[in-house]
Amino acid sequence: MLRRRAGRTGQYAALLCYLVFLAFPLLWLVSTAFKSPRELGSVDPTWLPRHPTLGNFRTALDEQPLLHAALNSLLVAGAAALVSVAVAVPASYAMVRFRGAVSRAGTGWILVSQMFPLVLIIIPLFMVLKNLHLIDSRPGLVVVYVVWTLPFVLWMLQSYVRAVPVSLEEAAAIDGCGRWRTLRSVVLPLLAPGLVATLMFAFVTAWNEFFFALVLLKTPEKQTMSVILTHFTGAEGAADLGPLAAAALLATIPSLVFFALLQKRLVGGMLSGAVKG
Repeated sequence: MLRRRAGRTGQYAALLCYLVFLAFPLLWLVSTAFKSPRELGSVDPTWLPRHPTLGNFRTALDEQPLLHAALNSLLVAGAAALVSVAVAVPASYAMVRFRGAVSRAGTGWILVSQMFPLVLIIIPLFMVLKNLHLIDSRPGLVVVYVVWTLPFVLWMLQSYVRAVPVSLEEAAAIDGCGRWRTLRSVVLPLLAPGLVATLMFAFVTAWNEFFFALVLLKTPEKQTMSVILTHFTGAEGAADLGPLAAAALLATIPSLVFFALLQKRLVGGMLSGAVKG
């Protein structure tokens, strides 16, 4: 009993250290966002602001179009997440249930696609989008994000599809359901937790993406939040630390709100009550 308690205490201690490690950058960001310029320039930094101020937020909102950039990011990330999940659902179902050469080739493509660095594909990607007249456009960036996130989205959804008992689909087939109706009426409701988790991943990935948005969007009115944050850095690399921290903190809010709205769907045990009626 003593050994078990000691082991559990060690696990909790390790978990606490890990949580502190994850939370420290966010806490330091929040502290920096509320510090005055005098505190930020002090040689003796403090953990908490002595005189909290909202001046950094006012400066950030006045200097850069953060709200418009946030709207651009929301539209692009939301559209990319919805399209990638909509494409991945039937594709992942087919790859799991119809094992064959095409399925193996798709799995191989998923693995190989994750090995290519972004710098290697940006030039041909730029030329393709230029020929399609999608350079410097939000729809073009949505297409890029869908293609970029789709391999991992497929990989995630496959594991959830495998967890759905085949017996439920066989029971639906006995009742006269075709493949599409089975996917829509039987499999899709049971994939709700997986769909939510995958949708969150696709959204956050597109929201935080920087490289493609920097290269493909040139008009300031179309730039996303991640690109606008770079405007708080001067030509010589000197950063306006207070407004930058305030803007970065504002950029994290949509992801937190999106997670808070969908986290209720991230529950297990949805298959426990699945029986044939």
